Amino acid sequence: MGSFPGHVLPGTLFLVVGMWHAWCSIVRYLSDPKSFRVRVWNPVPGFSGGLKYLELYVIVIGGFIDLCIEFLYSTHLKIFVHGVLNPSHMNNFEHSGMLLMFFIFGLIALLSEKTSFLPLPEGALCFIASAAFTAEYVLFYFHSTTHKGLEGYYHFILVVLIGLCILSTVAGALMPTSFPVDLFSGIAITLQGLWFYQTAFTLYGPMMPHGCRLKENEIMCHSTEYEVHGELLANFQLFVLVFGVLVAVAGAYIYAEPRYGESTRMASDGSEDS
Repeated sequence: MGSFPGHVLPGTLFLVVGMWHAWCSIVRYLSDPKSFRVRVWNPVPGFSGGLKYLELYVIVIGGFIDLCIEFLYSTHLKIFVHGVLNPSHMNNFEHSGMLLMFFIFGLIALLSEKTSFLPLPEGALCFIASAAFTAEYVLFYFHSTTHKGLEGYYHFILVVLIGLCILSTVAGALMPTSFPVDLFSGIAITLQGLWFYQTAFTLYGPMMPHGCRLKENEIMCHSTEYEVHGELLANFQLFVLVFGVLVAVAGAYIYAEPRYGESTRMASDGSEDS
């Protein structure tokens, strides 16, 4: 069983990184469509110091903080009992393993970009990112905490969105010049972050469907009809989120085109020459 903060914190990380990725993908494509390349992370333009790697610092620091919360704070340091891992906190240990993978990805990307110890091509970084998403997928698919009923349905949708993140990052390594693949990766990560938020507000917050309630760490519905109604509501929520993200991406493209588009730059250069 999860918690409201336990979904909001990772959701925030995925949401911020996903939106930044989608925006940067649009700007890079409009700036120079012919030389566009997929990037698994995006530097902050105009900076050459630490701020250039802000996205990677967010992944590393955010992942490390969340890892410490799951592994140290949530377990109250009762990690071992009678010489074995504490069975009461297997859920926290599993989440820690997932977060460790994203922390490792961010660290490897930083080492690759800032040092000469581990120079890796972008395709290799895409595969490492896909490995982190795969670890997350395996966690939620083979969770020691049995997700049943309405809770299970929300986590099933989460697994589907994680699967899209895996496919998009692998496709980025295989099709390194594809703008749709790079943009879709940002959209998938954004949707995953939003679904973490939706799950938090629905199952552990004020948006619990009618006829269902949180009781003794389980989501209980009064009847099958109420449970089905909750699942249909989840489908509608997913549709709204997908529609909203697509509208936002289209709006971002429309906003960015006259400011970063190649035609705009050429027109500007022509007016200066004249």
